[in-house]
Amino acid sequence: MKLAAVLIAIMAACAVFAQTNTSLSKEKSMGKSIVIYFSATGEQYNVGRISEGNTAVIAKMIAAETGAELFEIVPEKPYPTDSYTRLTEIAKDEQRKKARPALKSDIDISAYDTVFLGYPNWWGDMPMIVYSFIESHDWQGKTVRPFCTHEGSGLAGTESKLRSACKGATVAKGLAVQGKTAQTARTAAKKAVQGWL
Repeated sequence: MKLAAVLIAIMAACAVFAQTNTSLSKEKSMGKSIVIYFSATGEQYNVGRISEGNTAVIAKMIAAETGAELFEIVPEKPYPTDSYTRLTEIAKDEQRKKARPALKSDIDISAYDTVFLGYPNWWGDMPMIVYSFIESHDWQGKTVRPFCTHEGSGLAGTESKLRSACKGATVAKGLAVQGKTAQTARTAAKKAVQGWL
């Protein structure tokens, strides 16, 4: 009986060591990392009215899995939350004009080696507010790991757009999760995140 208890204790200690060692390996391979994301709330396509954006759900899963810090890109002038139609009109107009909406706040990314960069895919591109953030930073030597939420278009070439925008960075293979999955099938979304990581 005592031998069994000792064996159980040893096995538990080994499991904790293995888990800690894996976390340390991830941290060492990525260096210091941060999850930076833009996400929309309110009335959204295919998911109805939401209080936590699709991309925010995925961003928080990535941060939980990696131990990375979180930063949300927030526009100085909020996008409308009461009408998906109004949101799309504004966002499409910004895209047509290649607008760079002002940021409500910013963060110094110089200390981070890996940046997980998240956004909803809006008509085959990142929202213009994400470009506002990208263009206000130096990406030299960083690794950018993009992730997006979508309703059928996947990453739609945003990885190559990031390679052009994040000058000097290495852009890794991205993750695309359907917004509806992020909202209504979180176990599946988490498995997708874990598989990608």
